[in-house]
Amino acid sequence: AVSARDALAKAVYGRTFTWLVQKINQSLAVKEEIYQSGKASTVIGLLDIYGFEVLQNNSFEQFCINYCNEKLQQLFIELTLRSEQEEYETEGIAWEPVTYFDNKIICDLIEEKHKGIISILDEECLRPGETCDISFLEKLEDSLGGHPHFVTHKLANGKIRRVMNREEFRLLHYAGEVNYNVTGFLDKNNDSLNRNLKEVMCQSDNQILSHCFRREEVFDQKRPEMAATQFKNSLMKLMEILMSKEPSYVRCIKPNDCKQPGRFDEILIRHQVKYLGLMENLRVRRAGFAYRRRFEAFLQRYKPLCPETWPNWHGPLADGVSTLVNHLGYKQEEYKLGRSKIFIRFPKTLFNTEDALEAKKPEIVLTLQTSWRGYRERAKYKRIRHAVIVIQSFWRGMKARRRAKRRREAANLIRKFIKGFIYRHNDYCSENEYFIDHVRRSFLMKLSKNLPKSVLDKNWPTPPPSLIEASEHLQRLHLCNMVTKYCRSIQPEWKKQMTQKVAASEMFMDQKDSYPMSVPRLFLDSRLEREHINLKVVQTLGNDKVQYGVTVVKYDRRGFKRRHRQLLLTNTFAVLVDRTKIKQKIDYSALRGISVSALSDGMIVLHMPNEDKKQKGDIVLHCTHVIELVTKLALMANKTNYVNISSGSIRFVIARGREGFIDFTRGSELSVVKGKRGHLLVTAPYINNT
Repeated sequence: AVSARDALAKAVYGRTFTWLVQKINQSLAVKEEIYQSGKASTVIGLLDIYGFEVLQNNSFEQFCINYCNEKLQQLFIELTLRSEQEEYETEGIAWEPVTYFDNKIICDLIEEKHKGIISILDEECLRPGETCDISFLEKLEDSLGGHPHFVTHKLANGKIRRVMNREEFRLLHYAGEVNYNVTGFLDKNNDSLNRNLKEVMCQSDNQILSHCFRREEVFDQKRPEMAATQFKNSLMKLMEILMSKEPSYVRCIKPNDCKQPGRFDEILIRHQVKYLGLMENLRVRRAGFAYRRRFEAFLQRYKPLCPETWPNWHGPLADGVSTLVNHLGYKQEEYKLGRSKIFIRFPKTLFNTEDALEAKKPEIVLTLQTSWRGYRERAKYKRIRHAVIVIQSFWRGMKARRRAKRRREAANLIRKFIKGFIYRHNDYCSENEYFIDHVRRSFLMKLSKNLPKSVLDKNWPTPPPSLIEASEHLQRLHLCNMVTKYCRSIQPEWKKQMTQKVAASEMFMDQKDSYPMSVPRLFLDSRLEREHINLKVVQTLGNDKVQYGVTVVKYDRRGFKRRHRQLLLTNTFAVLVDRTKIKQKIDYSALRGISVSALSDGMIVLHMPNEDKKQKGDIVLHCTHVIELVTKLALMANKTNYVNISSGSIRFVIARGREGFIDFTRGSELSVVKGKRGHLLVTAPYINNT
């Protein structure tokens, strides 16, 4: 039951797949009516074959694949090497034959009737009694034991036995030695299907299945073919098709057995070149002749080069070709005359002959050209003379009609213009439409030549009453266009500078005394040179590059002791650095706000979250470039809306539950001291911003 099930499954799959292939081939086939109409072009077929397979464990599938490669190699030998030499022998051309490896002996070993491996395999599958893979191997040893390309563990010498199992046999293919394990050969080859199952499938409601299982098979008493025989017959049909065509080959060389790019195994490549017949093919081509053509074709093409063969040769073709090549000065080593063809050894000889033919063609056609040109020019002169007379008559009449038409149109145009001027103050109507359209067009043409060249140029031509609204729209559009062009022309560095300046303006304009002094000064990319930043700090930051650095003074939250630090800004956080190490890291996401005073001092308070008991509290800093620092920090942290400018005191968190204050006053010079109440007292100098 299991075998019947498997056989039915394989039959359904195989036949439906064959049905699908046939349907595709029918749809791709060139229809007969297209051939009869003469519209069909030459058909090109592409055959992509699987390569030679040598695996760790080679079974029935690899045996069939390598058998296919043997047949194709034999076809290659017959169509190239053998046919090349046979042509020379047929034409009676004396030359030294090139020996080559003929794998017909291997193909016969596999496919020969009653003696080949496939025949033995089929016989073992069909014979009565107990059969197994080992009995098949023993029968191969009995039948093929003396064959030079067949080896088994029993027939091999001691050296080969060490690398072969008792269930394997070895074939010496053209591309190398392959060991095949006979385990499963009989099961894979045995593809018989019970007639009762075929009859059931013929009665299937599925149209495809009923088509694949024909009813004639039920009554057919012929023994069904095995899988290997089916494969051999299919391969024979392919060989017949290829032999009837003119094939061209693309040989693929496997560079290595490791499937690695850029690696070439010289021994493996040399082995493939040797057994693919490439060296023999090259030797045949080099020993042979580059050009061959039948006598009649050669004489028909090149007979104008010899006076004795031009225009026609009336003797034997061989004598005509001999006369022609002697006139052309061919040397004995350059050509050979066969029974029906001429063989030219060197391409250079043929190229020189073609050059001579090209040089002769102008002389041959010179007489024809002279007569034809004279006839053509006389006929052309008569046609031109007649055409000139007709054109002159027609053109004179047309000029007179056009002149009268232009005068009528000019008179009507003047009437329209005058009538439109009279009704120019009325609404748009048929009486004044031409005049108003003319005025509008004149304004637009004048405007196109006098458009403002810059955003600051406010000159704009005065529009007519009918174009006031359109003029306003055009003025706005032109202004937007100039602004867009100006923005696109700004360099990335300057755009970045302006972005920062605009952000600083939104945060500090009319709110901080020192802002007007920062407006004419450019914001620098960094206030610290690269060598001023400690290398250990840069290594600690890793992939987070320093985007801005500045020297600041940090005030302790309790005693307000001054400590000189470096404030470094990256894309995701800021750090306070003390010479060689990072003292504090400030995550932008944790920053709750930035507070500065409205005076001209440089005090900055960075408000940090105080829910955690371990949190140190807010950070109090002093920087001489306070506008630049706060702007860059707010943009990087995306906290432009969290900048607080206080006109009085600034409250900051010392620790959880404790707060401190910074009081600001104006004075003659800047000072930062601790006040009597424990507050930090900051005196900011007066600034004259006028």
